[in-house]
Amino acid sequence: MIGQGFMGRAHSNAFHQVSHFFDLPFRLERKLLCGRNERELAATADTWGWAETSLDWESAVERPDIDVVDIAAPNDMHAPIAIRAAEAGKMVWCEKPLSLDAREGLRMADAARGVPNMVWYNYRRVPALAYAKQLVSEGRLGRVYHYRAAHLQQWGADTSRAGAWRFQPGVAGSGVSADLLSHVIDTALWINGPIREVCAERVTFVPERAVDDACILLARFENGSVGTLEASRFAVGCRNRSTVETHGSQGMLRFDLDAINDLEFLDATEPPEIQGLRRISVTGPNHPYADRFWRPGHALGFEHTFIAALADFLGALATGRDFHPNFDDALVVQQILDAAIRSAETGSWRAVSASGAAQ
Repeated sequence: MIGQGFMGRAHSNAFHQVSHFFDLPFRLERKLLCGRNERELAATADTWGWAETSLDWESAVERPDIDVVDIAAPNDMHAPIAIRAAEAGKMVWCEKPLSLDAREGLRMADAARGVPNMVWYNYRRVPALAYAKQLVSEGRLGRVYHYRAAHLQQWGADTSRAGAWRFQPGVAGSGVSADLLSHVIDTALWINGPIREVCAERVTFVPERAVDDACILLARFENGSVGTLEASRFAVGCRNRSTVETHGSQGMLRFDLDAINDLEFLDATEPPEIQGLRRISVTGPNHPYADRFWRPGHALGFEHTFIAALADFLGALATGRDFHPNFDDALVVQQILDAAIRSAETGSWRAVSASGAAQ
């Protein structure tokens, strides 16, 4: 694994825990942890059981005893590491967003086409959202009219964090668009299908900042529905709020990450006098991952989404099935982000590059 920050901890925990919950034909060895700070590397390796550390990722990805390269480094390092690793025949796992822009993402997707790969869009593995996806796929909402979603944080307003790499365009690419809106877009594509065109407004509240602090996206979906997708780092009062709401001819769904185990559902085919939102505790029985974690009614958390993503990848690898989201899926997100940036610059609707939809 390359990178030992917040996401490195989330990934390390998944590597440690996955075999405790899932029966898998693989045993993961936490072989080598790479980073820039030798002292922090040693501490992280000791905490999470990494056998070795290195300051040199370039030679690490060439090692014959390494099968998988996991990228938990800042965004500008995703492409060079992923391409080098794929060319060396390694499986590649990459944090989101895939790349700095769609052109770079295409190079990554092309390089990785011959090796198993994954992008850590972990919110797909929230059981409540996976169940929402299932209900939509089953047609329980009928024809979808509206899809609205937001991912809101407040830390961008904290001036003491001005030097963070996420505020540096050369390292992050864009601001909140790459960081949070990418999650919103991936989930929207997964639940509601392809996006045809977008119209965006990007705002930077701190004048000297060269990345966006907030972005609001209008979207026209292939299924005829319309959507609003929003992300902000200036949503004071929201530490990490993520919401999804969709309305169709036969019902509606609503999800709020603050209640991560719950999904609200209204069945509009019921008689009007008994219609109403019901709150479903998506912890089982017969819910996504209910047979893998705790008994029904026992809450899951953020960390379980990474464990489930890893387990799904390893299960697909063992059986030869396609895994999603992969680099091609994440490339579609980058194409939509690029269209959003162009839209904000021109003040007009922009079509999304037609390379297929994320699965």
